[in-house]
Amino acid sequence: MTQARPAPLASAPAAPRIDYTFAPTAELLCQPGTLAVLGFDDVDVAGADDPRCLSLALPGLDVRTAREHWRVDALVRHGRSDGVNWASGGGWLFAGVCISEGDHGDDIGGCAEQAYRILCTFLSAQAGGCHVQRIWNYLDRINEGEGDAERYKHFCSGRLRGMGTFFDAGFPAATAIGQPHASGQLTVYCLAADQSGERIENPRQMSAWRYPRQYGRTPPSFARAMLLPARDALAISGTAAITGHTSRHHDDLAAQLAEVRTNIETLLVSAGLPAGLDAAAPLKVYLRHPQDVEQVAEFFARGLPQVPYVLLQGDVCRRELLVEIDGWRYA
Repeated sequence: MTQARPAPLASAPAAPRIDYTFAPTAELLCQPGTLAVLGFDDVDVAGADDPRCLSLALPGLDVRTAREHWRVDALVRHGRSDGVNWASGGGWLFAGVCISEGDHGDDIGGCAEQAYRILCTFLSAQAGGCHVQRIWNYLDRINEGEGDAERYKHFCSGRLRGMGTFFDAGFPAATAIGQPHASGQLTVYCLAADQSGERIENPRQMSAWRYPRQYGRTPPSFARAMLLPARDALAISGTAAITGHTSRHHDDLAAQLAEVRTNIETLLVSAGLPAGLDAAAPLKVYLRHPQDVEQVAEFFARGLPQVPYVLLQGDVCRRELLVEIDGWRYA
């Protein structure tokens, strides 16, 4: 059922707070300012009849897997419109779409095109302007296929077609991760604001949208990070062990983790934020092989003991990469 459109986004938005919590979904939805609740293979979230809830087909690898809770200091309105789940308040907008691949004959490119066309049409209709700061993409079998036939490359092409001219001013920060077990769905959701943020690139890495032809007909369409409008938080894209445009440390998880940390800390410097990662930097870790959990836990315990993180099973877009990390850094 189509409900009313979200109200125009407010001005001067302070960054939403992102927390990982074990509180029940119903309790989180009752808290003032809840913009979104994300679960990971979580029946509790999946069963919630509320457009602020999304359940992602990414198994948690901790003994207990936390929910991800987005909060703003404002009244939140929410609804469903033209295939988009949305919630808005305090100058922020959460919007998400889930598209069945079966409706596209297992064509992930066509599926991505439809998802982005629906989402961008919705965003374009928002009164007062709408600036996407951060976007997430989760799809099945991301590494299946060889060369230009790889599903991730088809996804990138379909995504760009579906964007149309919406991101002509520049791409937002983004993550694209493969769901390790078949879900039959592409899930895309975003965080937008009524003011533009500042795109941040990493001097150690080539901008993804400038990647050479070897990575597909259509290069990935994202910025490495986005400094939010009030300059009080950095939204960090999915970050892997890549320098220039080349994957590093094939099949060496410890070295990849160290490279990822260096890349994230370089982004903080580029954004002019406090150096280092601590309790003000909640992170989401996507790990290809569940048997590597203990090694990742040791990495955080030894080198980043204050950092809150959630550990999920997910496939990185390049086969040789074992781990990817995204998240936030609050000023």
